[in-house]
Amino acid sequence: MQYDLLLKGGHVICPASGIDGIRDVAIKDGRIAAIEAEIIPSAAAQVTDVKGKLVLPGMIDTHAHIYTYVSGRFGLPADMAGVQSGVTSLIDQGGASCMTLPGFREFIAKPAKSRVFSFISAYVVGGLEGHYYPTLYGPENVDVDATIKMAHAHPGLVRGVKAHAELGGIARYGLEVLKKAAQIGREADLPVYCHFGQLWPTPTGGNNGVDPDEILPQVVPLLREGDILAHPFTRHPGGFVDKRTGKVHAIVQAALDRGLKVDVGHGSHFSFNMARISLDAGIMPDTLGADMHGYNTRMPAPGTPDQHSDPEEDHPFAGKARFSLTLAMSEMLALGVSMDQVVRMVTTGPAAMLRMQDEGIGTLRIGAIADVSVLDDARGRFKLQDNEGTVVLTDRMLTPDFCLREGVRYDADAPILPQTVAA
Repeated sequence: MQYDLLLKGGHVICPASGIDGIRDVAIKDGRIAAIEAEIIPSAAAQVTDVKGKLVLPGMIDTHAHIYTYVSGRFGLPADMAGVQSGVTSLIDQGGASCMTLPGFREFIAKPAKSRVFSFISAYVVGGLEGHYYPTLYGPENVDVDATIKMAHAHPGLVRGVKAHAELGGIARYGLEVLKKAAQIGREADLPVYCHFGQLWPTPTGGNNGVDPDEILPQVVPLLREGDILAHPFTRHPGGFVDKRTGKVHAIVQAALDRGLKVDVGHGSHFSFNMARISLDAGIMPDTLGADMHGYNTRMPAPGTPDQHSDPEEDHPFAGKARFSLTLAMSEMLALGVSMDQVVRMVTTGPAAMLRMQDEGIGTLRIGAIADVSVLDDARGRFKLQDNEGTVVLTDRMLTPDFCLREGVRYDADAPILPQTVAA
């Protein structure tokens, strides 16, 4: 047979190749072998009918939390958030640090069927219990030299640096942590992924007079081209929207003009109202990280510890919903973002963030690695609800069917995948 697998009759969307239409996709030896309007079925050892489905380059989730056990209930199993959810590649945001990255490599990245990368934490404690204890995240707990050394020692795995620019931390420590994170990024030549939107409560002592609307204007000048502003649509103080004026901070557009990027970082932050304000102001995210974790996603045992001294219901971000990257994509479509742009947010945008545009990631070009995501594209009337309780109705819902990771099929059967809600 000429091909190992033929995906027949799907709607192929590959922004990197300029393809948007009905095509057949042939796979051979784990790589894309052909994309044509018609490929005869007899040319392939196996034929899969994907008529009526979307066929995309393997989706990349730019904001995952997958350091199970080490990050407590916060970390989801990599393949549950990855290939079992139709996602072929994951970027773990800040779970591993200069102290714990070797364990992440051996026990998370290597065994995973999903492709796994790390944005190493700027803090030596990494993402312990989901950054639950703010006293561990001061400037004295940032080891610039050790973090740079660890990043250089694992260049294929470490693709960026994770830091936080939020009210609780800045009230405690000022900008010193952010300055050190920016230094790590510069000296390691890695992008810095910067969290905006309040994470920690303000302290009983310290500079509680910090104005959350002054955080973004102070932090952006510390960052450089290619660094990432995360959570543009956050419902929490300290985001893109100035709560005093109800408008996007002027410095956001200035940051984009000098080459900074924007990641949705959905998670517990996402607000339809904040998204509408930012999109109307012309702020279009480059990437669409799901930001799922054990506190905002219904997580069945096993996978993370089901017994813990900190009861789940006491955690400020505790949640019982199910979530997925495709649900976040559906929400972007409901907000009026084009399908082409949404696909870019999970393919070419993340590939650029990882600096892997030329390595066959985020594309279906001939000869590229056969990472492919196949989605169901349902039409009807569906209900979406954000973390503020705002309900939006949409006529289109994307859900994962299966994916190929280097040509190997994985069905989308993760127990965290949400159920479609008809309106």
